[in-house]
Amino acid sequence: TLTYYPSGRGNTRSAVIVAPGGGYGNLALNHEGRQVANWLNAQGVSAFVLRYRLGPTYRHPVPLNDALRAVRMVRSRATEFGLNADRIGILGFSAGGHLVSTVATRFDRGNATATDPIDRASSRPDFVVLGYPVIASAAPYAHEGSFRNLIGDGAPADLRASLSNDTQVKADTPPTFMFHTNADTTVPPENSVLFYMALRKAGVPAELHIFEPGAHGVGLAMNDAVLGAWPPLLSSWLRARGLLSTPPPTTP
Repeated sequence: TLTYYPSGRGNTRSAVIVAPGGGYGNLALNHEGRQVANWLNAQGVSAFVLRYRLGPTYRHPVPLNDALRAVRMVRSRATEFGLNADRIGILGFSAGGHLVSTVATRFDRGNATATDPIDRASSRPDFVVLGYPVIASAAPYAHEGSFRNLIGDGAPADLRASLSNDTQVKADTPPTFMFHTNADTTVPPENSVLFYMALRKAGVPAELHIFEPGAHGVGLAMNDAVLGAWPPLLSSWLRARGLLSTPPPTTP
């Protein structure tokens, strides 16, 4: 499901689909979902919190299909939501960050001949935000619980290797903002570093912030004087990319 949080006053005609984390086994729908949507609304950005299907009941590619469908759905109904179809981003935390980075490297441009109008829309996000994301699928940096839920213990080695998303970055991967902490022992910051390096090699615009202190799963870190700097940094990044101004409307 997608839960819609309209921007209300000061609509920038931008939107972000939010994918909470939870190791592909549960969803942190409050501090990595609703709170983030409320913050985005305060920036004039509409938000859609994604409740995607989880393991061990649903394995890859089911969560990916849910997220790709979410991008298509928001884009295909952009006019209805008061959005521009070329200002649709996606944000994910932890395992939700893995899901988002999978979307960012496995999208398609839509099927123009599809009978379903949603399937005609592109599933490529226009921008990506990753908070302490799971990226690497191999030791020593992989978050084993996430991959156990996503593909199971007996998954083929080539499938697991392909889900190390730093190896899937291409020149058309969307511009990306990332943050992590040096003290994160659950999902080490090397995950973000590997993805950043791949983006840089591919010539994709990217920004990475690694804070020294901070445990995994901080969300907006509203009560942390240090980590609480990341949302304003994201706001500045969005503004620099023209996503917090109000453009004329476009059609999907």
